[in-house]
Amino acid sequence: MMILELHRQGLSVSAIARRTGRDPKTVRKYIERGVEVPVYGPRTTGRPSKIAPFMQFLRERVAAFPDLTASRLTREIREMGYTGAYTAVKRYLAAIRPEHDPRPYEVRFETRAGVQGQVDFARFVVEFTDEPGVVRIVWLFSLVLGYSRFLFARYVLHQDLQTLLGCHMQAFEALDGVPIEILYDRMKTAVTGEDDQGHIIYNASLLALAKHYRFQPRACRPYRAKTKGKVERPFRYIREDFFLGRSFRNMEELNAQLVDWLETVANVRVHGTTQRVVAEAFAEEHEELQNLPDHRFNAILKLERRVSHDGLVAVGGNYYSVPDRTRRIVEIEQLPDLIRVIDRGVVVAEHPVLEGRRQYRIDRRHRTGRPQPRTPDQPATMIGRIGDHVPLRSLAIYEAIGASLATEGRP
Repeated sequence: MMILELHRQGLSVSAIARRTGRDPKTVRKYIERGVEVPVYGPRTTGRPSKIAPFMQFLRERVAAFPDLTASRLTREIREMGYTGAYTAVKRYLAAIRPEHDPRPYEVRFETRAGVQGQVDFARFVVEFTDEPGVVRIVWLFSLVLGYSRFLFARYVLHQDLQTLLGCHMQAFEALDGVPIEILYDRMKTAVTGEDDQGHIIYNASLLALAKHYRFQPRACRPYRAKTKGKVERPFRYIREDFFLGRSFRNMEELNAQLVDWLETVANVRVHGTTQRVVAEAFAEEHEELQNLPDHRFNAILKLERRVSHDGLVAVGGNYYSVPDRTRRIVEIEQLPDLIRVIDRGVVVAEHPVLEGRRQYRIDRRHRTGRPQPRTPDQPATMIGRIGDHVPLRSLAIYEAIGASLATEGRP
């Protein structure tokens, strides 16, 4: 039936033979027979196909998500009771998937342990179940070690410089070490251009981060993204083996599921190229990574900002409060996870970085000109949008205002 279905779709005899692993003569024989049931000799023992009860499920999954990997689908049907081999699932999926054009061969370049990491962002579109009907664009930051193929990845909302540097710091801390060099494509947050002699000009803040963590940034040649193949291929792997066919309540759950998948699937698998368990290869490579510095990187961008009439400064599309009587022009220090406001050389406000756009973080103490004690049910900060919070007043005030308005205009 599989051969007849592929023949109905217009595949040639040789293409069907490749997909099913059968001899072309056998394929041609069954095509000529049509739906005639073949006659076999008597069998002493019967052995039902282990994959048969799951074929319909696999067809439905491939129809909905054609790019799901065989390993992902094998895990899913094992949870449903499948006890057969992975190769049987792989063969069956090869027969029912839509045919793709053959891909050109690629030359792989391997690096020694601890030498190279590769960094990039990939675009994903997601609809969180907490926000039905709202389609969001999120970005996957990924750092892959060239030798072990150990993978660090997190979803973020932006690709800006602050996010890029903050993701580097998280990755280094997760790896508990730093490779000697990191390879980038021509992303604007990493590479600002070339000089007259064709030398790469890197972002000054990225160079400061590189100096602090003692790695050498390298940019791949223009239009040669394949140079970063070790990080490009995992994006497809993550999309097909993790992202497709799942649902996520919000950004936090998306990253929580990603971390669990990295720990239980991606970084404990036998890598298809190296033929080694990724975690075991990483244990070997970890010994060759450079040690982390004594303290985190603590300087990124210095900006000037004007304080609005509401006592807010805008940084990265979000708004942060400053104390009353702060000057109109202040200096901003933008760190990976902190916004620091400086007035006349004195730090007057610090806020954790907000995710998203048009978010507000207001410290109630800034509205009195000096820090005030607070009760346990009255937080020092308010996160939200302007207008979400109003001061509490006695009802008598509103009654007096109403009475005054009612008497206006009377003769």
